[in-house]
Amino acid sequence: MARGNTRQRIQDVALELFAEQGYEKTSLREIAERLDVTKAALYYHFKTKEDIIIGIFQDLARPIDELVAWAGEQPRTLETKQEILRRYQKALRAATPLFRFMHENQATVRDLSIGLTFKERFLSLNQFIQEPEAPMKDKVRAVSAMFALHAGTFFMDNVEGDPEEKQEAVLEVALDLIEQAQGA
Repeated sequence: MARGNTRQRIQDVALELFAEQGYEKTSLREIAERLDVTKAALYYHFKTKEDIIIGIFQDLARPIDELVAWAGEQPRTLETKQEILRRYQKALRAATPLFRFMHENQATVRDLSIGLTFKERFLSLNQFIQEPEAPMKDKVRAVSAMFALHAGTFFMDNVEGDPEEKQEAVLEVALDLIEQAQGA
C-alpha cells in the first residue's frame, strides 16, 4: 500500500477509535491492532496520537485554507460570496468526522489548539462575505449565513428527512441570508 494510503487509513481508524472510546482512552497499540500492523509500522507514519490528530486536522483543513486564499483574490460581489458559502459547505461536510471529534474531546482540542485555528479560518472567511461598512443587521446576516452552514452540517442529523435535501435547504438558507446582507 502506498504511503499516502497507509497514512489515510491510520487517520481513519484512529478517528474511529477516538470517537468510540475517546482520545485519552485510545492508545497507539489499539490503533495498530485495529489496523493489523505492528506498532513500529504505525510509528513510521506517526510518532504520537497528537501527530495523528494534527495530521487529520491539516488534511481536512486544507480545503478551507484554499478557499480563504481563493476568496482573497475574488471581487466582493454577491456571486463570489455565494460561491464562498457553497465551497465552505462542501469543506465542512468533508470535515464532519473531525468536527465530531473536536466536539466530543473539547479539552484535548484546547490543548492542541486546533479549535483556535478553526476559529481563525472562520473569521478569515467571514471577512470576505461581510462588508466592513454594512449596517449591523447585515453583518449579523453574514455571520448567520456561516453559522447556518455549521449548524446544518452538524445538527441536521436529528431532523427527519433526506440528507441531501437537508443540506440543500441549509445552503439555500445561507444563500438567502447573504443575499439579504448584500441588499439584493
